[in-house]
Amino acid sequence: MKKVRLGLMGFGEINRHLYRLCLEGDHIEVVAISDIGRPEILVYLLHAESKRKAGDVDVKLEGNYLVSKNGRARFVTGKGPGDVPWDALGVDVVVDGTGKYRTRQEMEGHLRGGAKRVILASLPDDDVDRIVIKGVNDAHMKKSDKLISAGSSTTNATAIMLKILDEAFGVDYAMLTTVHSYTADQPLRDTAGSDFRRSRSAAENIIPNETPTPRWIQKILPEFQGRIEGTALNVPIPAGSLLDLTLVMRSPDVTIQQIDTAIETAAKKLPGIFEIMEDPIVSVDVVGNRHSVIYDKQATMRSKGKMVKLLIWYHNSLAMASRIKDLIVAYDKLNTEGGSK
Repeated sequence: MKKVRLGLMGFGEINRHLYRLCLEGDHIEVVAISDIGRPEILVYLLHAESKRKAGDVDVKLEGNYLVSKNGRARFVTGKGPGDVPWDALGVDVVVDGTGKYRTRQEMEGHLRGGAKRVILASLPDDDVDRIVIKGVNDAHMKKSDKLISAGSSTTNATAIMLKILDEAFGVDYAMLTTVHSYTADQPLRDTAGSDFRRSRSAAENIIPNETPTPRWIQKILPEFQGRIEGTALNVPIPAGSLLDLTLVMRSPDVTIQQIDTAIETAAKKLPGIFEIMEDPIVSVDVVGNRHSVIYDKQATMRSKGKMVKLLIWYHNSLAMASRIKDLIVAYDKLNTEGGSK
């Protein structure tokens, strides 16, 4: 089997997870890593995270190469799309995990550099060829897709839950709050930034924030046009996030038992993506979990009217890395076995 040759733009948390996931098989080989950081420090971070979360990885730095049983990944210095000659490095697919370059025009810089396909590890700022949420709209993938977004952890969880419950019972309206672990672009101490609330210390505060998820859900699931809103809260924990999803159901007669049954049926069709948790878990319990949806079965509530509230957990960066790996494999399958143009 011909390996997919992968290039990583940015070696932050998501792409470090993705690198580790690629070591678990021989289908994907990371051949190039572009980052402005010193390779010695980047490899140090990779080892430190691995030891803490899942056992150390068997890799070492040899000159400018990160060497593993799967091959050699060359470290190159590139600040943004267009800085790296991906074709000269033999790269097929680039995953941009910087979180900085989200427009179509910016992503096209990777194509000009010789990449055959680009996957954005976050939501875009404008329209790209496709946002793919596995279990929701992955059946519409096409070989001709070049600029792709894997969504976000919140968008994946929201889209999957909405699709399941809307198809089973009908959902009139959705309101979401993502309770999100703090991110790398937040300051540890109060520091003047571009936004008032996000200038406050991530280590000390619950910080209200905006989420682009409702905007893109309306693209992924057009039937929710004008029927979804949401907000975000960044909280002072490093990993493990929660989606608080409140729905107005079409019928006032839907019971929690019926909801659980519909979810259990759907979960069986989404192995590796959907998990049902019976235990009374907290955020640390989902760290290291690769599922996009960890349904908290004990937490579901319903009002006397049509409202239902559900809690869904996820490990943001690891769940995203897992879905990106799934996307790389799925598009490679389209390329080699045929299918949609």
